[in-house]
Amino acid sequence: MSEAHLFAVGVLLAWLAGVRAYLTVFGIGIAGIFGWLDLPPALEAVTSPWVLGVSGVLALVEFFADKIPGVDSGWDLLQTLARVPAGAFLAAATLSPDGELGAGMLATGAGVALTSHALKAGGRLLLNASPEPVSNLAASTTEDVLTVGVLSLAFAFPWLALALVAVVAVPCAIVVAWLWRRLLRAAPRAARSGTTG
Repeated sequence: MSEAHLFAVGVLLAWLAGVRAYLTVFGIGIAGIFGWLDLPPALEAVTSPWVLGVSGVLALVEFFADKIPGVDSGWDLLQTLARVPAGAFLAAATLSPDGELGAGMLATGAGVALTSHALKAGGRLLLNASPEPVSNLAASTTEDVLTVGVLSLAFAFPWLALALVAVVAVPCAIVVAWLWRRLLRAAPRAARSGTTG
């Protein structure tokens, strides 16, 4: 695989870690164990039974926690501490032929993971403002499916997977930003009408 392909894979893994860090780590570990992927030396750590066990259990916990309105936002806040470092590690490890992690790729991975995490968490906060649980459940399930789908494409067709992420993420980012802007504009008006009424 060329360095450009590895860079695309690293960016994809960082993006996925910002959405579902444990599922991403678990998926890479399973693929490495079964020989579906030839992992770079620095990524071989994810095939450890301990890493697989912990990431598998936490992926299962996240699967259920992420489906409950309100709980999902608390979980997202807590997971900022895991998703950003995981994205940094996965991106840098993908481009590491000797196990050494480059500072530039660590920073790139952290930035990409923070972006996808912020988009996910910001979108989920907006959905939690709605009283019905269906939109939250649909968003969470879509994130699960996209994570597994993009992860399965990432190593074989990284450019296609990157395009898929962009096609989904860019419109979502635009909608989330627009909704937040509207919500922030409406808040002062609602406060004024509450004080005058």
